[in-house]
Amino acid sequence: MVLLLPAGSAWGNDDQLIYSDRLNNGWANWGYNMTLNFNNPSPVHSGSNCIGALNVPAWSRLWFVHDPVGASLYTNFTFWIHGGASGGQQLQCLAATNGQDTGVFVPVPAPAANIWQQRSLSLSSLGVATNGAITSLYICNWGANTQAVFYVDDVSLTAKAPPANVHVSVIATQAVRTVDARVFGVNQAAWDGNLNTPTTISLLNELGNPCLRWPGGSWGDIYHWTNEYRGWGSYSSDFIHVATNTHAQAFIIVNYGSSGPDEAAYGVRMFNLTNHCNFKYWEIGNEIGGSWETDYNTNLPFQPHDPWTYAMRFTNYYAQMKAADPTIKIGAVADITEDGTANYANHPVVNPRTGVTHNGWTPVMLTYMRSNHVLPDFLIEHKYAPSDGDTYALLYSSSWAADAASLRQMLSDYLGSAGSNITIEATENGCGGDRQSVSLVGGLFYADTIGQVLQTEINSRVWWDMRNGQSSVTNSDNALYGWRTDGLGYFYTDGGIVYDQGYVTNRYPTWYLGKLMTRFAAGGDQVIGAASDYPLLSPYAVRRTSGALSLLVINKSSYASLNTAITLSGYQPLATATLFSYGIPQDEAARTNGSIQAQDIATNAFSSAATSFSYTFPPYSATVLNLVPSQPQLAVLPAPPAQFAFQLQGQPGVRYYLQHSSDFSNWLTFSTNTLSGSTLNITNSVTGGASFYRALWLP
Repeated sequence: MVLLLPAGSAWGNDDQLIYSDRLNNGWANWGYNMTLNFNNPSPVHSGSNCIGALNVPAWSRLWFVHDPVGASLYTNFTFWIHGGASGGQQLQCLAATNGQDTGVFVPVPAPAANIWQQRSLSLSSLGVATNGAITSLYICNWGANTQAVFYVDDVSLTAKAPPANVHVSVIATQAVRTVDARVFGVNQAAWDGNLNTPTTISLLNELGNPCLRWPGGSWGDIYHWTNEYRGWGSYSSDFIHVATNTHAQAFIIVNYGSSGPDEAAYGVRMFNLTNHCNFKYWEIGNEIGGSWETDYNTNLPFQPHDPWTYAMRFTNYYAQMKAADPTIKIGAVADITEDGTANYANHPVVNPRTGVTHNGWTPVMLTYMRSNHVLPDFLIEHKYAPSDGDTYALLYSSSWAADAASLRQMLSDYLGSAGSNITIEATENGCGGDRQSVSLVGGLFYADTIGQVLQTEINSRVWWDMRNGQSSVTNSDNALYGWRTDGLGYFYTDGGIVYDQGYVTNRYPTWYLGKLMTRFAAGGDQVIGAASDYPLLSPYAVRRTSGALSLLVINKSSYASLNTAITLSGYQPLATATLFSYGIPQDEAARTNGSIQAQDIATNAFSSAATSFSYTFPPYSATVLNLVPSQPQLAVLPAPPAQFAFQLQGQPGVRYYLQHSSDFSNWLTFSTNTLSGSTLNITNSVTGGASFYRALWLP
């Protein structure tokens, strides 16, 4: 179906721009056999540029390419076309899903001369299924005749309207896993001269004393414990002070690229024996398969960035470090795909399950580790969202489950049962480049990635990083949300959650969302099932150790307030609850230099909690709803002489306090019980004088 729309139609706020003065949202030009100018100054439909198709021979195409974009959120491929001086061009549109053309060519109504007209083709007419993943969109001259010059502008995927009501279900009896506190971790870096300051310690304490990592990504492969002094930045003694004063666990990177196992063992002794840090998690190198990493292993048969060399050298690192402290856990760098980081082909290995030969980093490394009889305690994943637009980034975290499954499958395939005790840790995670890293979208991504990791077996997720430094983006994508600019007026990127000292004016949304997470979950809580029927509204839920229930809901729509019907199964809350939220109002308060309170997490009472209730989540927001269990009841039971018996009636998994008093004023707790069912019978001896009993839930 093709719609002919009048000029002046507005863009939908959740449309995905493909071209608007420039290529947007990570879309690329793979134009074939057609002479194209993506900065054509005239004529333009809007802005200052359009795409000029200046030579259109037979069998040529204007070709837009992207990483797979889920089609379920979109209805149409929409663009404006200008027929140039002659008009009448015979053109067709085509789509590809998952890298394969659909084969469905849809004729484009011929454009008129000297006028802009909108064309909107339904994705279904292009052969794109609702559950498909769009990878290419074409405007073609797929015929034998040359066509006249034409122009294209304001290209987009038109979004579906949000549903009138979104449905969220929470199943309190569906246990997913236990929260590991390391999922709230933040990387620290030796170049940070503000690391060991009271402000840093306060900022980290507000994030709930998260897990830390040292000495900072690629610096791990150039950093020497025995020769730290450089006159700037920070040192291991600074890190020790920060970690111990925030009661944080830590990951430590030892130098693989320019050092050896002797210095690695020295680092273990320095931290854990001399300074009694008890840092548990140690990584051999950082992203060592990447060409950007320092790796001086060039003495044959060793090679730089080589999984076989890494496996061979890992053996000595492991032995010497474990000799220094047998309690530590030692991790190995991994790639999440079987053929990823295949830098060499001289040590091919065969997957014992499939019989297929692979040269990828992880299969080669695991195979030779197994033959050396030295296996890591954990595999290391690093994960950054591509710079493919705001909506794409906010949906990207759903891929954590596939990453975990792929790594677990390789551990099983190449190590058999020996791989079952090897855990998976994500020691770097961040959003895409451009302004996203310091925008509200980056903050929502921070929260969503925690929610998604908690659905997997991955234990840790250590954000990159505390302080990283600002870098100007001189050609920022105009399709992105965000307003922060540097002294030159450019938008900027910064992987840190704060800048400089981290005063209120230098705290990014990622820091505030990290703070919001402390209202959602903590180590030891139980992740429970939560689901939504709309991709732009993501719910996550936990049962707190106290028996309370916390629900985190992230609205990923840039403009729509989403009316949501929430149902709770297996949990009866009190009507009164507490809401914590961060979103556009707080980000706008930061932009306009509003009060400290206005920039911080909003706290509000909510009085309509029930097993079924409704709430409207504002656009671009993260909301934590803390629900507390309904109060328990005590029922008197028949009891033998000189004894008093009663039944505690409550909810499974909730911790209740039993108290007694002789005067209704001074209550003493005599028993604390977490129910496995809905009742518990208790018998006490009768003492002289009046005695009163009550049961209650406390935070």
